[in-house]
Amino acid sequence: MISIKKYLDSTSAGSTEPDDKGKTAMLPAVLTAYRSALFDIGTSCMTACPALGEELIRSLNKFAKKLSPAMSPEAVGTTERDVRERLQDWGRDTAQHYRRKAEEVKGLLIVMARTAESVGERDQRCAVQINEVTTRLERIASLEDITQIRASIEKSAVELKGSVARMAAEGKAAVEHLRAEVSVYQTRLEEAEEVSFRDGLTGVRSRLYAEGQIAQRIGAGSQHCLAIVDIDGFKRVNDEHGHGVGDEVLKQFASELKSACRSSDTIARWGGDEFLVVMDCGMQAARAQADRLREWVCGTYKVQGITGTKSLSVFASIGLAEYIPGEPMKSVLDRADAAMYQNKAANRTSQNGALSRSSQPRVVQR
Repeated sequence: MISIKKYLDSTSAGSTEPDDKGKTAMLPAVLTAYRSALFDIGTSCMTACPALGEELIRSLNKFAKKLSPAMSPEAVGTTERDVRERLQDWGRDTAQHYRRKAEEVKGLLIVMARTAESVGERDQRCAVQINEVTTRLERIASLEDITQIRASIEKSAVELKGSVARMAAEGKAAVEHLRAEVSVYQTRLEEAEEVSFRDGLTGVRSRLYAEGQIAQRIGAGSQHCLAIVDIDGFKRVNDEHGHGVGDEVLKQFASELKSACRSSDTIARWGGDEFLVVMDCGMQAARAQADRLREWVCGTYKVQGITGTKSLSVFASIGLAEYIPGEPMKSVLDRADAAMYQNKAANRTSQNGALSRSSQPRVVQR
C-alpha cells in the first residue's frame, strides 16, 4: 500500500518525466496486484479461522473495490490505515476465539483432575473405615464370651457392608458426574469442530475439512478424483449488483451443487467463488459426473436484490484431476486447477464467454 501511495505522490505534482510516465502506466498493474494480495490474505485467514474468516473477506473485498488510479494520495493513505486496522482487529478477535476454545479444553482437564482427586479422597476414607473394622475384628478374636463375639461380629459386618456400599455409591456418583461434565465439553468441542468444518456462508464443507478428506484418501491409497468448480464472471456480479447479491448467488449455487452431487461426494467451498468436489471414482465416472454437474448448476438464477428480483445467468468452469498413487495433495490440486483454467479459457472463446450448451439454460426456482 505504501508503494501505491508513493506512485501517486510522485505523479500528482504533474511531472511529465519519462520515469513518472512509466510509474503512471504501471499503477493499474500495481493496484491489480494489491487487490489480488487482499484476496489471498482473506483466503489464508479463512483457512486459519473459518469461524471469523468470512467477515474479514467481506471487509477486504470492500477495500479492494475502492482502489482506483484516480484516488488521491490522502485517500490511499486512509485505505491503507483502514486495511491495517481491520487486520489487527481480526487478529485480536481470532486470538480471543482460540483462547476461549483453549479455556474449554482447560476446563475439561480440571474437571477430570478434580474427579480423580475426589476418587482418591473417597478411597482414603473407605480405607480408614475398613481399617477400623479390621482392628475391631482383631479385638474380637481375643474375646472368650461367644455371645459378645457374635454381637461384635454382626456389628462389624454391618459396618463393613455399609463402608463397601458407600464406596460403591460414591464411586458411581463420581463417575456419573465426570460423564456429565465430559459430555458437556464434548458437545462444545464438537460444535466448535463443526464450525471449523462448515463454510459459514454457503453451508457446505470448509476447505479445511476437504483437505482432511483428501489427506485420508491419500493415506489409504484409495482411488479418487478432484473437481474444482469456478463460477464464470462472478466478480462482475459483485461489481454490478453488490456483494449481497453475490452472496445469494454463492448460496444458491452451493445448494444446487449439493443437490446434483452424490451422497458419497464431498462438496466444499474452496475459496471465493470456487468449490471443490471430492469423488470416490475413476476419471471416466468423474467426467460423467462433471457433465451432469455442469448441466445442473448452470442456468438462470433468480436473486432478491435491494431493487427487487434479478435474473442472472450463471455458468461455471470445471477442472478434473485423478489421484495418482504416491502423488502429494498439492500436485493433484494443481492439476485440477490447471484443468479448470483451460476449461474457462475455452468457455471465453465460445459464445462470447458464455458456456457452450446444447439447450437453453434452465431456470433455478427459488
